[in-house]
Amino acid sequence: MPPGFPLLEPKRPAMDAFALSESYVETMADLWPVTATFQGLPGRDGEWNDYSPDGAGQARATLENFRDQLEDLEPADDPWQKLAADFMADMIEHHLLFYGTDDFLKDLNTIDSPLQHMRIIFDVMDRETEEGRKNARRRLEALPQAMASYRTLLETGRQSGHVVARRQVLAAIKQARTHVAESFNTLDFPETDRARGAYADIAEYLERDYLPSAVERDAVGRERYSREVRRFLGADLDLEETCAWGWDQVRAIRQEMVATARQIAPEKTLDEVLHGLKTEPAVESMEAFIELMRERQSGALADLDGIYFDVPPEIRRVDVKKAPPGGPIGAYYIPPSEDLSRPGSISYSLGDTLPIALWDHIATAYHEGFPGHHLQVGIQVCLRDRLSKLQRLDGYSGYTEGWALYSEQLMRELGYYEKPEYLMGMLSCQMTRACRVVIDVGSHLELPIPSDAPFHPGARWSYELAVEMLETMAGMAGDHARSEVIRYLGWPAQAISYKVGERLILELRDALKQRPDFRLKDFHSRVLGFGNVALARLKDLVIS
Repeated sequence: MPPGFPLLEPKRPAMDAFALSESYVETMADLWPVTATFQGLPGRDGEWNDYSPDGAGQARATLENFRDQLEDLEPADDPWQKLAADFMADMIEHHLLFYGTDDFLKDLNTIDSPLQHMRIIFDVMDRETEEGRKNARRRLEALPQAMASYRTLLETGRQSGHVVARRQVLAAIKQARTHVAESFNTLDFPETDRARGAYADIAEYLERDYLPSAVERDAVGRERYSREVRRFLGADLDLEETCAWGWDQVRAIRQEMVATARQIAPEKTLDEVLHGLKTEPAVESMEAFIELMRERQSGALADLDGIYFDVPPEIRRVDVKKAPPGGPIGAYYIPPSEDLSRPGSISYSLGDTLPIALWDHIATAYHEGFPGHHLQVGIQVCLRDRLSKLQRLDGYSGYTEGWALYSEQLMRELGYYEKPEYLMGMLSCQMTRACRVVIDVGSHLELPIPSDAPFHPGARWSYELAVEMLETMAGMAGDHARSEVIRYLGWPAQAISYKVGERLILELRDALKQRPDFRLKDFHSRVLGFGNVALARLKDLVIS
C-alpha cells in the first residue's frame, strides 16, 4: 500500500468520485458497446457504437454533462477520492478534445480506428456459450449498419475537407480487403457473409470516393501533435528537447548493439550480425512459437512473484495466441475483462515467414506479457479497494507502454536474456522505440535530421527514410518496417509514449535509490499501485 493513501472506508456519500465514475463507465458503455466488450463489461456484446456524426454529438453532450457533475462534487479529503476525481477529469478532457476539434472526423488509420475494431472485437468475445454465440451472430448481422454509420462519419469529414493522408487510406483499403478474403474465416457463422460484404463496401468507398480527396502530406503538424501528446501521455512535452534526447538514445543504444555483435560474431559487423539473426530460423511452426512464448510467461511469473512483484492470484494466467490476418505485423496485448473471467492475452501477427527467427521475440514477450502489460494492467483491474471503476479500465499509453518498456530493461538486469542473441533482440527493441521518438516527432513536425545524427544527417524526413532507419538501425525486416512507419504516421504521438514513459520511470527509480530504505519490490508496488495515471501526476504520487 503506498504510504499516505489509506484504504477507502466501505461507506461513502451517495455521490462521490467513485460513484460518479461508475455511472460514467456504465453510461459510456451504453454509447460505446465495442469499448465495453474490450473492457469486459457485460450486457452489450451484441451491439455496435453509432460511429456517425450524430453518435459523436451524443458522446460529446454526455461527456460535457459528466464534466459538470464532476465539478459540482464536494472536494474530497480522502486522497483516493481526489485521485479518482482527477483521473476522471483528465479522461473527460481528452475525449472532449477529440470531439471538440475535427480529429473525430479523421478517425481512420491502420491500427486503432473503427475499421480495425469492427474485426478485432470478435476475437475477445465469448463464442463458447450459447449466449456468446448469439451475441456474435447479432453483431455480425448488424455489422453493415455499423459500417454504414462509420462511412457517414468519414464522408462528412471528406466533404468538409477533414481527411487523412493518402498513405493511410491505401493501407486501410488493403486491410479491409484482407478482412473480406481471410479474416472472418475463423468465425463459423453464416452471418460472416454480411460482415465480408460490409468490408467490401467500405473498401470500395475508400478507393472510389475517399482516396481522391486524401491529402499527400503525412505530417499532422504541431497543433494536433501536441493534442495527441496530452492524450497519450497525460503531460505536455518540449518536443524539440524530446527529439534531441531521442537522438542521444539512438547513439547510446547503437554503441551497445555494436558491443553485443562482437560477442555474437567477433569477425562480423553489426549489420552482418543483424542480417544473420533475421535469417537464422529457430522455430519451425507458429504453433511451436506460441507454446514457447507461453513457457516464457509462466517461467518468469513463477520466478519473480513475491521477490520483485506481488502478483494477484487472479492474473497468474496469460493467454498467448495467433492474431487474425490483416493487421499490422507485431504483437499486441488485450487486457482481462473487468470481472477477470476473461484472461489477458497476447496476440502475435508475424506474417507468412516460416521458420520464425526467435532473437527479437524474447523481449517482446516480457513487454506484452509478464512483467509488462499483463502485470501492470492486471494489477490495475484488481485494485478494487482503492481505484474507481474508470481507473481500473482506462489510462494512458505513456504509463502502460513506459512500464512495459521498463520491464524489458528490468529483465535484462535480472539476467533473462541468457543468450547474446536475445540481448541483441532486446537492444533492437529499445532501438526501435528510440527511432520512434525521432521519426514520430521529426516526421509530424517536419523537423530536419540533425547535422550530427548517425543517420542521414541534415536530410528531411520521408516515409522511405523512416523505413530505412528501422531496417538499418533497429534490424527490422522490410515488411515490418513499412507497417510500423505507416502506423506512426497515422497514430501521431503514440509511438513516443514508450521511451518517454520509460524515461520517467527510470528517473523516479534513480531518485528513490538515494533513500536508505529503497527496495526494488517496493518501488514496483508504488509505480503500479496508483493505476494508470497521467505522467504529469505519476512523479508526485511515487515520490511523495
